Amino acid sequence: MSFGPPPSMYTESALAADKTRQKRRRRVLRTAAASTAAALCLGAGLLWYQAGDNGTGKATPAAAHQALDEVRETVEKAPVSPEGQIVTQHNEEKLSKNTDINPRYAPGTWATGKIVARGVANRIEGYKIEPTYDEKAWTLKLAGHICATSRDVTADGRTAVVIQPPKAKGAKTGGICDQVVFLDLDTGKELWQKKMPAADFAYVTNTNLTLTKGVVAVAWGHGSVAYDMKTGKRLWNTTTVSQCHDTGFAGGSALLALVTCGDEPDATYRVEKLNPRTGRTRWTYKLADGVQDAFLPSSDPPVLAVAAGDSEVTDLITLDAGHGKRLATISMGGYEPKCGKRYSFSPYFGTVDNCDGLVVGRSRLYVMSKEQTDIKQPSDWIVAFDVDKGTSVGKFEGRPFQMVVPLRMSGDDLLIYRRSIDDVQPAAVVSWNPRTDKETPYLLFQLPEDDEYELSDPEKTEITYEQGHVFFAPRELARDDDHPTYPVLSVLGVGTAGLKH
Repeated sequence: MSFGPPPSMYTESALAADKTRQKRRRRVLRTAAASTAAALCLGAGLLWYQAGDNGTGKATPAAAHQALDEVRETVEKAPVSPEGQIVTQHNEEKLSKNTDINPRYAPGTWATGKIVARGVANRIEGYKIEPTYDEKAWTLKLAGHICATSRDVTADGRTAVVIQPPKAKGAKTGGICDQVVFLDLDTGKELWQKKMPAADFAYVTNTNLTLTKGVVAVAWGHGSVAYDMKTGKRLWNTTTVSQCHDTGFAGGSALLALVTCGDEPDATYRVEKLNPRTGRTRWTYKLADGVQDAFLPSSDPPVLAVAAGDSEVTDLITLDAGHGKRLATISMGGYEPKCGKRYSFSPYFGTVDNCDGLVVGRSRLYVMSKEQTDIKQPSDWIVAFDVDKGTSVGKFEGRPFQMVVPLRMSGDDLLIYRRSIDDVQPAAVVSWNPRTDKETPYLLFQLPEDDEYELSDPEKTEITYEQGHVFFAPRELARDDDHPTYPVLSVLGVGTAGLKH
């Protein structure tokens, strides 16, 4: 791999993870026992489950019809029973040479109703979602290592990655991330592969990828390009002809571009809403001087996360979708949106639209608080803010030692992951209705004890909920130093066990 030096491990989160890894033993055996433990600890939880509604007395709204090439917006239904069981488990082998400071990177986790897929190094693998655990459905060998991924998936289960082909024999340069691959997640079939134009400076550290209706868009700081999903035809592209350049995009139901002008530490930023088919600018919002970094956690409604005079995100800015006018500024003092914190703060695999502690809905945004140290108080909480006004309109509290993490929207409700603490208080995925403050359990389960800390950390693990299943997939895979030849947990999926009589 030509990804340059490994990320610095001298961060607070990394050191905490190191302590946890020292306790990581019997990984494979403990995972298999997790389903048995889950069945034993759910009796109390079943008493407060309300089947058939979201805690409102009304049925969960059905998802609006979407075109096949739109980025999906799945609305989940409460399962028959929240009792959890393992439905997918894959352990990665041949990691004896991969240590914590030299891990095997595994960027990208996507799920459909049938398959959970993982990007690992230079391949993508699909695993069946059924209680047979490690059932591999397909493997897509790529022509190079993965450089950038997107969380976006189309309504019919397609997504894209950017890859880094091997250095050609006799070439003076290598490590260029200049190939886009579009694939079908249910079948593992590559639909098309295209070489990005003038991408000589596209690397794993600066390449960002996103999807919007019918369009795949990539930016790498020295240029950008958009392709038609169906045909792979290039729709438009830009190259750097001035001091301003496209750094990355946010997709979904609209397309926003983060444009950077000049060089750090004196760079300035602006955000543009683009026509996805032509690349033409519809409106522009200029960020104030002094902003050190910026992220685009949502394109519709437009929400910006900015680090003003600091390396950490200090504020969220919400904009009017039609004209790009500022609506509200929300201070992030005391909050943890977790923008750009993956891979020990290294900008690998695309960071512009990734904020793992923040979820944006149609009229509300949800951000987790910083972790609390008072053991008698909730470990953290999630606060809902009105997008237009910037005022707080709701709060979902965790529990002592049980942090809560916002996952994604399900219609107008928020899906939340809550950590476990012991065999009596299991981990859970719940749905929160902020208008009624009602909580509905979707899944109750136990994670393997030796892996629970890492699997519950959204900076280290992708936590994906889709069509009644939750998946935990570590972004970095490293051997157990005491047992370097043992396989390492790569993805664990939990679904409902159902009511059985």
